[in-house]
Amino acid sequence: MEKKLIFAIALSMLVLLAWSAIAPKPQPVVVQEVTSSSSTAALEAPAVISQELTCPPKENLVCLDFNFADFEVSFIESLAAIKSVKYKTFQQAEFLLGNGFMIEDKNLVFKKESATKDAIVFSANDGAKKITKKFIFSNSKYRIDLEISVRNLTNQLQDVSLPLILGTLNYSHTNPQARYQDMTIATKEKTWHSSSRKDQDFADVRFLSLRDRYFCAIVAPAEGNYDGLMRKISKEDMSLGLVAKQEKLEAGKEKTALFRIYLGPQDLKLINQANPNWSAVIYYGTFDFIAQIIWQLVDFLHNLMRNWGLAIIALSLLVYLLLYPLTLKQMRSMKEMQAVQPKVEELRKLYKDNPQKLNKEIMELYRAHKVNPLGGCLPMLLQMPIFFALYQVLIRSVALKGAHFLWIKDLSEPDRLFVIQGLSPSFPVMGNEINILPILMTIGMFVQQKISAVAATSEAAEQQKIMMIVMPVMFGLIFYKMPSGLVLYWFVNSALMLFYQWKISRAK
Repeated sequence: MEKKLIFAIALSMLVLLAWSAIAPKPQPVVVQEVTSSSSTAALEAPAVISQELTCPPKENLVCLDFNFADFEVSFIESLAAIKSVKYKTFQQAEFLLGNGFMIEDKNLVFKKESATKDAIVFSANDGAKKITKKFIFSNSKYRIDLEISVRNLTNQLQDVSLPLILGTLNYSHTNPQARYQDMTIATKEKTWHSSSRKDQDFADVRFLSLRDRYFCAIVAPAEGNYDGLMRKISKEDMSLGLVAKQEKLEAGKEKTALFRIYLGPQDLKLINQANPNWSAVIYYGTFDFIAQIIWQLVDFLHNLMRNWGLAIIALSLLVYLLLYPLTLKQMRSMKEMQAVQPKVEELRKLYKDNPQKLNKEIMELYRAHKVNPLGGCLPMLLQMPIFFALYQVLIRSVALKGAHFLWIKDLSEPDRLFVIQGLSPSFPVMGNEINILPILMTIGMFVQQKISAVAATSEAAEQQKIMMIVMPVMFGLIFYKMPSGLVLYWFVNSALMLFYQWKISRAK
């Protein structure tokens, strides 16, 4: 294969990986669109929905923390809303909701009424109505029931339709979770996965969800008809919520609504236990179908080996064996290209002033030797969806949070063999961390380039030397701060490729 073509493909892969790693989510992205004629109603917000949802006030907040077996919940008392959740089994990782499960009514100020080991009750009274919110924590992991009761305190009919805000996502560039955040809206017609930052409305919602890298919040009404709403509440904040169809509540009467909630890790087994219909929340983007298969395979390997590091290594071996025919074809094509390279160089010298003649003669040479210039390129292109799907799986896998392997203390973070204390200023990109896996991977790629190098003219040889240094360094820099689980996979894959390349070179 032509060196420039290899470089172009490698550079494309690097740009895509780098963009996915450092860039915030694009806006807006709607994966699916409603095609039913009944969806027209979703484009117009009911009159009772305010056009701007309020953020919780920044000052004078009273937060109440409640400990449960698997997590600690922080409530904003005045809003009867969940500010954040800390997960004990995932190194105290925090999931920020901002104003989770808040009722959107500026006149309501809640007070805690009671709290037990499995429930907490808040109430608010604005003179016209009394609102009671009861959070019931199940013995089953991460499942919550929310009961909202509205009592009409007047002697007149009242219109009742209180928007329930699932939570607020912050898309600020300073938020490390911003690029992982998205929302799922499931209606009777379709399911959307969106990172939109525009106001949108959805009719007949079955459930809503928002998520960050590892955790998600899901809410579904137990009964009744609800619409969904997405509202831009500031330049960088988006809220997602539910609103019921408007109803009349008679004087002195009370109405109660029940909501089912999942507030935990993005674990397909746990979500299925809560409600199998909610599994659509686990979504990996463009290559979701491939990613879902890869995750099932990784999970199966972990169940066999009981170690996530070993499971990733085994996955790398299996993927290598699966793609071996493509790799073999790629290597053979590269070897064929190397064999005719001296003749190509001769033609370049001979026709250096006639590019059209040069291209024609090179193609004739390829045809005479039955060489396909794209033979080594196509297998690489076929492998790219697998690599990108795997990237999404490993970077989002909460199971890797806190998982140990050899010296690696957390497969969801860089491997950090050691940290240089008191280093000022720190190294560019590397900071004060010495991550050994990306360094070993860079060295391996350099050796592989060295082995596969062919004799060339002085100009081509100079280009080869540049590529031999630039490409491994580029990969090393991009992978340096990536999760060690992902780097481990790529390192094993690179080591296998290096071994095979060494065997090919020995056979020459």
